[in-house]
Amino acid sequence: MANELTIPLLPCVDIDEMTAFYEMLGFSITYRQMKPNPYVAMKREDINLHFYGLEGHVPENSHSTCVVVVEDTGPLYEAFAAGMRAVHGKVLISGIPRMTRPRVRNDRYTGFAVVDPGGNWVRINKAAQEPEPRTKLAKAMEDAARQADARGNERQALKILEGALKRADASEDVTEAEAYRDELIERITSSSPTEPEPRPTA
Repeated sequence: MANELTIPLLPCVDIDEMTAFYEMLGFSITYRQMKPNPYVAMKREDINLHFYGLEGHVPENSHSTCVVVVEDTGPLYEAFAAGMRAVHGKVLISGIPRMTRPRVRNDRYTGFAVVDPGGNWVRINKAAQEPEPRTKLAKAMEDAARQADARGNERQALKILEGALKRADASEDVTEAEAYRDELIERITSSSPTEPEPRPTA
């Protein structure tokens, strides 16, 4: 068979809240119902995401996730960021909802994650590519991203990154690593006192 289509169904507290969030990111409604159960289908180009209302759902405790594979994460990230800036005046990088910046992971993927109002992790990954030579600082960036963006453990990521920055060679460009360090500090300081347990890697 060919042209199969798989669509994730993700939980939420309020489908209207989810609709507003994803419309901000450029999605549109393709189907919506309130009875017998709240349900909304959202689409942006070839990306389909469906959401259902779940009584008692706690976004901070959610482990629901899905992966969207695209040719290039850059344009999609910029479009999402522009939507956030238009509504909130900034890119949301802490709390729920939020979005991480594109990072290189596992030598082969450049990705970012959207954590929506339901606490669902929508992971945007670039299609497989040939690995490129990496510096020790680049490897530390990858390890830090795995801890913070995949597992939700910003403190461990900051520890990894600060150690790598101290050991960085004078010839290395540390601009991106320093920017990520500052982002992690902001995420940690603006998070609530009771954070969820680090989530497993997808």
